[in-house]
Amino acid sequence: MTSPHRWRLDRQVSVGLLVAVALQAATALLWAGRASARIDDLRQRLDAQAPVAERLARLEAQADATRASLARIESKLDAQ
Repeated sequence: MTSPHRWRLDRQVSVGLLVAVALQAATALLWAGRASARIDDLRQRLDAQAPVAERLARLEAQADATRASLARIESKLDAQ
């Protein structure tokens, strides 16, 4: 079953197609570069916030210890 309208590749490529493909490739490269810059910025922010998270954890532990001390003091005052 051969049809008279077979698919075939033509060796001619229009200038418009070449320009469109080049622009699309350039746009993809620019987008990838911006995405990489955003990822680097987020990594720097994350690294900067690591000490803050550690300090927050220490403050939470200190607050828990303070609450426990306050509960002991209140229980001693109530016992009197």
